[in-house]
Amino acid sequence: VQLQASGGGLVQAGGSLRLSCAASGRTFSRYGMAWFRQAPGKDREFVAAIRWSSVMPSYADSVRGRFTISRDNAKNTVYLQMNSLKPEDTAVYYCAADGSGYRDYLSLSFLDYEYWGQGTQVTVSS
Repeated sequence: VQLQASGGGLVQAGGSLRLSCAASGRTFSRYGMAWFRQAPGKDREFVAAIRWSSVMPSYADSVRGRFTISRDNAKNTVYLQMNSLKPEDTAVYYCAADGSGYRDYLSLSFLDYEYWGQGTQVTVSS
């Protein structure tokens, strides 16, 4: 599976962005998908994840209520809608696929994700 993230950019605090992650291959619909982010000098951190079935997505406390993860299996794409952005959301955002078929367990650890996109920069100015 190859993942291509896009949609990052520069936005003012309070603004919105929508990230997209397009996947190659026919197996996308089987995989749990997630977004992680990494700010300069910091560890990669979990942002949001969604099961293959889209049931009960998970969010980091820092983004819950502001970000929404969704997927369109017909388009092999997962999205991250980011609203009410804050300067502390500034980071490179990565999409990832867990590589396991139809798994109900939704991991929040980057160690459990097998495939990664190249990252897209999000910068929020104050």
